[in-house]
Amino acid sequence: MKPLGWVASAKIAWRDLSGGFRGLRLLFICLFLGVATLAAIGSLTASITGELSARGQTMLGGDVEIAMTQREAESDELAAMREAGELSETIRMRAMAQLTDTDPSADGPQAVLSELKGVDNAYPLYGEFVLEGGLLDEPLAASEIVIGQSLSDRLQIEPGESLRYGTATFTIRDVIADEPDRVGEGFTLGPVAITSIEGLRRTGLIQPGSLYESKYRIRLAPGADPAAAVDDLQDRFPSAGWEFKDRDRASPGAFRFFERMGQFLSLIGLTALIIAGIGVGNGVASYLGRKRAGIATLKILGATSADIARIYAVQIGIVSLFAIICGLAVGALATPLIVTALGDLLPVAPGISLHPAPLAIAAAYGLLIATMFVLPPLARARTEPAAALFRSLVERHAAVDAKTLLRVALAAGAIVAIALLSARETMFSAVVLGATGGALLFLYALGWGVRFLAKRLPRPRSPILRLAVTNLHRPGSQAPAIVIALGLALTLFVTLAAIQTSLTSEIRNTVPERAPDLFVLDIPVAEEGQFRRIVGDQDGDTQINLVPTLRGTIVEYGGQRVADLDGLPDGAWFLRGERGVTYSDVLPEGSELTDGEWWPADYDGPPLVSLDEEAARVMDVGLGDTMVVSVLGREIETEIASLREVNWDTMGFNYIMVMSPSTLRDAPHTLASTISLDGGDEAVLSRDILSAFPSVSIIEVREVIGQVTALLGQMAAAIIAAATVSIIAGIAVLIGAIAASNQARSYDSVIMRTLGATRGQILLTQAIEYALLAAVLAFVALALGLLAGWSVIVQIFEFTWTPDWFVVLGTLAAGTLLTLGIGLISALPLMSVRPARALRQL
Repeated sequence: MKPLGWVASAKIAWRDLSGGFRGLRLLFICLFLGVATLAAIGSLTASITGELSARGQTMLGGDVEIAMTQREAESDELAAMREAGELSETIRMRAMAQLTDTDPSADGPQAVLSELKGVDNAYPLYGEFVLEGGLLDEPLAASEIVIGQSLSDRLQIEPGESLRYGTATFTIRDVIADEPDRVGEGFTLGPVAITSIEGLRRTGLIQPGSLYESKYRIRLAPGADPAAAVDDLQDRFPSAGWEFKDRDRASPGAFRFFERMGQFLSLIGLTALIIAGIGVGNGVASYLGRKRAGIATLKILGATSADIARIYAVQIGIVSLFAIICGLAVGALATPLIVTALGDLLPVAPGISLHPAPLAIAAAYGLLIATMFVLPPLARARTEPAAALFRSLVERHAAVDAKTLLRVALAAGAIVAIALLSARETMFSAVVLGATGGALLFLYALGWGVRFLAKRLPRPRSPILRLAVTNLHRPGSQAPAIVIALGLALTLFVTLAAIQTSLTSEIRNTVPERAPDLFVLDIPVAEEGQFRRIVGDQDGDTQINLVPTLRGTIVEYGGQRVADLDGLPDGAWFLRGERGVTYSDVLPEGSELTDGEWWPADYDGPPLVSLDEEAARVMDVGLGDTMVVSVLGREIETEIASLREVNWDTMGFNYIMVMSPSTLRDAPHTLASTISLDGGDEAVLSRDILSAFPSVSIIEVREVIGQVTALLGQMAAAIIAAATVSIIAGIAVLIGAIAASNQARSYDSVIMRTLGATRGQILLTQAIEYALLAAVLAFVALALGLLAGWSVIVQIFEFTWTPDWFVVLGTLAAGTLLTLGIGLISALPLMSVRPARALRQL
């Protein structure tokens, strides 16, 4: 017989598939799930980051943005900006929105922390400022203000009514429908209100030392390069302490967050696809097992090994491609549905569009995973002699040839290469992939260890128990595959339970115990005594902590300018723009001195700074090194006098940099305070403070905790949603492993029933087999799951490891019962197999 060739092989393969691909359904489901998950995650991430880039001018409010804190631009700086293009100025600060007619008996709040923004007549340079009544066609008068819908709802105030900020009263002109540069403004602690710059000055809130931010947006000439404009301004004003953005990175924080979150979820999706690949291998092995008679017949009739490989490679390839195409389609179509479901949780609303890059990566992953796990069973079918195929139920499979192993290794290498080359953080991706591969290898080795141990155990007297133990090591046993499936599913159950309960515990227990009740900002330095008296007059035990507060930018450290660096060191988030700076005679609360000495209370020498030890490690500086900090546009060269360990989770005032008092005491600044009440009334205290100090801002910590809780909840939900696919894939692997062994089990079932065994005894045998495996894997899954959960909570989130052990163990028990139930349900069809039919198929 001559070799069939690809055309004849394809005809035979298609004729064999014409009755449907029932035996390859598991292959289809596993590949479909994995590819669809990766395509959906990749498309959603690309849609959001692409929209952030495409709408850069509108979100930024210009082609270039220059931001500075606690000051406005000087005349020469303004002139340079106007030379670059059309200029628009805004000033933004946190301020208390107060009702003009207060009623202490009213149910709703009388004052709300908000983001007050002053704009000039050129605002906005890009986009449209839309109110509920239409476009803002006339500039805002100094006595007018427009407010966000949430501020209107919280104060129960409507257009036409009055609102007070500081010492100024405004008439509400309308409600904001769309603020074009809202995303570019970043994180806010309250609803927005917008007035003119003249109106903002009327409030009296802009005082020396007040915490406000001035932003200058420039609209460049067509074709002008934003990066070149930024470089020119930096060269002309190297010591100005400005923070720049351009239209290509209008919202760098949001961009980085969604890129990293997308990468993390993509790695979870890839893990799910790798797990599903095991199911692919089991499904293909089961399918080829059903075809063993046909394969043996073809070989007896003269078909070569190459013919067999081509026939079934065509069949498996057709189903795989169909699964990948369906997965890509569902993943792409799921993006607008996810965007609609998330609604306002996203910073932008991406339009409907296809993103070829993430779809191509998902397809490549799918093809490579299919290749990895399809080649070994296909190689066995190709290389085993016809007689061995007929004896496959009672004889071990032949080993896979070296050429096939090499191809599998190349496919695995290609997967790792794609994952690392497409990753934002290569080391993080490598660790996740390494951990996943290590867990799979460990479980696979454990499966073979179970077979080895079961074969050498003493033979139990009970026939049912003896059969259950024998099933673990007999020829054709799927113990390694079942161990992997059960182990992965139970590990994921434990991991998700540990992550969820630790996050919940962190918010419920740790934060409220350490958090103050109120933050008060912009307290005049000269009025510190009066402020302390007002707080001290409250009922109950009240604790107060007052600190000076300024803003500064690290512009040089260790003799190198930050602006001259090719890239920021890993973990150097504090070098991006301005950070809080304070001064103190004594070591601040929440800090522990780890190196050096604190300056004397009466120190009046050259500027000294105490630095967070983690920041010092990242910058590779230590005691005696110099650091230049720009405060209010003035560069101050300081010497590092000490290093501190900062306890960031106290929710108090924690600073990267604390300077000697003589360095900053004479600079314009204000005070900030934390207040902890024990028995006092927050509402009464807030009213008393605002009556005496209308310029201060009061932050209720409960609101901050609520926002943090919501954000962590959304992140946890996204992780759980992506990991659920991994659980489903693990269950699919379990079903595939059971299906691959069902042919041998049907033979055993028929023989046992012929010898008088009841259905209940046969099911009990399988139940004992799965229970033995589950008993071993419960401890392994608990250890692996806790290790994975600890890594996420402690290493990624940097939270305290506080899982709810009752929930974790309960989830493990429930997961064990679920997987055992799946195994037994999958065995039920064996009970209906007719002996004569089963024996004819052997």
